[in-house]
Amino acid sequence: MTMLRFDPFREFDRMTGDLWGSQRTARPMPMDVYRDGERYLVCLDCPGINADSLELTAENNTLTISADRRSNAPEGTRYLVAERPTGTFTRQLVLGDGLDLDNIDATYHDGVLTIAIPVAEQAKPRRISVGRGDAEGHRVIAGESQERPGMKDTVKKLVGSSH
Repeated sequence: MTMLRFDPFREFDRMTGDLWGSQRTARPMPMDVYRDGERYLVCLDCPGINADSLELTAENNTLTISADRRSNAPEGTRYLVAERPTGTFTRQLVLGDGLDLDNIDATYHDGVLTIAIPVAEQAKPRRISVGRGDAEGHRVIAGESQERPGMKDTVKKLVGSSH
């Protein structure tokens, strides 16, 4: 089962950013995704994000994460260096089938947003028991053996000729 599907547009955007060094393609919410037992965990770094600005929505197997980071500098400030991006940031994850989108849980602690996505019941591996047939369940088909005329002579010739 695959949790994330390949998104060619995101990959193109990443390659363009690598090529041109664009600030626009910087990843303000870098993430890790891994499986922990019966759930997937998505951990996003969101330093400086107010927890009230975080918004998660799940629709049609797409999880959208939005957050706002505002500058604390006074209005009209002239920056000497401005490397910390501000504004609204959005990440979308296309989730694979077999995940329970109705029971997603999220926590935000020390600048890290952790999203737990449980595996749906129907996607969990199940053990299938194999029943044993008993002797009463077997049928014997009765029949008679019939010899075809001339078969004994043919068998004698074949057996006799191999000795």
